Amino acid sequence: MHRKILMIYPEFPTTYWSFKHSLAFVNKKSSIIPLGLITVASLLPEDWESKLVDMNVEPLRREDVEDADMVFLSAMIVQRRSFDEVVRLCNECGTPVVAGGPFPTALHGEISGVDHFVLNEAETTLPGFIRDYEAGNAKHLYESQERPDITKTPAPRFDLVDFSKYQNAAIQNSRGCPYNCEFCDIIELFGRNPRFKDPDQFVREMDLAYRNGARGSIFIVDDNFIGNKRKVKELLRKIIEWQREHAYPFALFTEASVDLAADDELLALMVEAGFDMVFVGIETPDAAALAECSKGQNLRSGLFESVEKIQRAGIEVTAGFIVGFDSDGDDIFDRQIDFIQRAGIPMAMVGLLSAITGTQLYRRLEKEGRLKADNNWQGSNTNDLQLTFVPRMPEARLVEGYKKIIATIYSPRRYFERCRVFIDRLPAASVRTDPPLTMTDIRAFFLSLVKQTFSRYGLSYLRFLARVALRNPSAFALAVRFAIKGYHLFIMTRDILKADEYSTYLGRVQGFVRESIARLGAISESVHALEVEKIEKRLALLVKTLGRKYRRLNGEMRIFYAAQFREAQAFFSGSISSLKKNSPY
Repeated sequence: MHRKILMIYPEFPTTYWSFKHSLAFVNKKSSIIPLGLITVASLLPEDWESKLVDMNVEPLRREDVEDADMVFLSAMIVQRRSFDEVVRLCNECGTPVVAGGPFPTALHGEISGVDHFVLNEAETTLPGFIRDYEAGNAKHLYESQERPDITKTPAPRFDLVDFSKYQNAAIQNSRGCPYNCEFCDIIELFGRNPRFKDPDQFVREMDLAYRNGARGSIFIVDDNFIGNKRKVKELLRKIIEWQREHAYPFALFTEASVDLAADDELLALMVEAGFDMVFVGIETPDAAALAECSKGQNLRSGLFESVEKIQRAGIEVTAGFIVGFDSDGDDIFDRQIDFIQRAGIPMAMVGLLSAITGTQLYRRLEKEGRLKADNNWQGSNTNDLQLTFVPRMPEARLVEGYKKIIATIYSPRRYFERCRVFIDRLPAASVRTDPPLTMTDIRAFFLSLVKQTFSRYGLSYLRFLARVALRNPSAFALAVRFAIKGYHLFIMTRDILKADEYSTYLGRVQGFVRESIARLGAISESVHALEVEKIEKRLALLVKTLGRKYRRLNGEMRIFYAAQFREAQAFFSGSISSLKKNSPY
């Protein structure tokens, strides 16, 4: 039976990873296509009509929801605010909601308004839902721990995507990771035995994306691209063949473990296939912390030497770092900064350790009674300065240390230093040549000149570009791209620190009110009224300053803190009114 399915991808908040502030330079709306949803679309019956609305590139219209027979909704935890708004709209319109993906799979018990949860891997749970739905008796929950054979998964519905709106295409080659990192939810979702697509299948998907308009970069979204080195070498040879036949239309990037550096053949094949960036989970330079979180693969060789080897092969290393391990000492913040700078890692994503539901870390901390019952974690460990558990280090010290790291590494001078270090390590010759400059590239360069030359860091910016132009002119386009990414990273860091300053100040004002109320209970009748008047005046000034700090937050941060701000205003007003009304004098 014909059905009209509306596939909705909720909006991402602005984070370090979103690169929202940089996308405008290259006239793009979003960093990456919603691969999960268009893969689900490929699994639907042929007579079901699918339409995609990615809220990161276009607004969701009420009439689209009303016109659909069902809404399919997928999200990560960081998208939960937008997810909830979409569910409310669907409920208002009377359109059934089918939800899946990482957020519903991990926390479906906390989600209301969804008619049907189709969790885990869609290849195993979606067929049962479709069968029951067509029979008129669809259940509320479908879940399975079965690991599907992804060689049988159809190609994603790339025809649903307008690639011109995205910075990067995306294709999946494998699911799962052979390692056992305590904090990681990937092995819980997809297992420790990596499952691979057939190399010809993967290349057909590359070709399909190409024929549907994809150009530029492709993110291979594997949890660990090199989880089976023999299989990935076979794939790389196929990719090289395809890239040569099509004059290298794609630059590739992916995620991999740091032991990539230990296999010279693998590294050379990745370079020849067109890889120019790899994300590596370094986490920490501290051996005790790596052992604590079961990240033994990072202990087998020198981390600094491994990063440098990958860079000298011609691949940029982007890396994740974490603070908050039980074994972290007070020196960990300076050690993280020192490693990131020396290693020349331009995009170092540093986050607070988070206990994600279902992970080994979550289970251990739950057993130890260290999980926070009232945490309101929003799914981002880089710009949400809330901890999901009680750390060994005093929490205030940990958060201050984290802020020190991001304030230091994303100061423009330090950032451009790392970019320079990486560019200096690049080999003189590359297997592939960069594509010719387009009008978009030229526009991005001139926008960068206008916006960044006259910024507070204009001198550092110009020195960086001038140095590259004089010493390594072939890398000048890369230097411009780094500068544009820096534009986003600098703004994000400023906004995170401003938001934390606001939150800290709010706590101080609330503390002042509580202390004042407690103090009033112990003073005499003769001075009570005067004291209330003094508190009122002091509080009025504090609230005025608080409002000013709130208005200085960027739009998304104001939305994030809006409910808290309204509650605080009501609390302050109610506290004074209560004092006047209930005074015993």
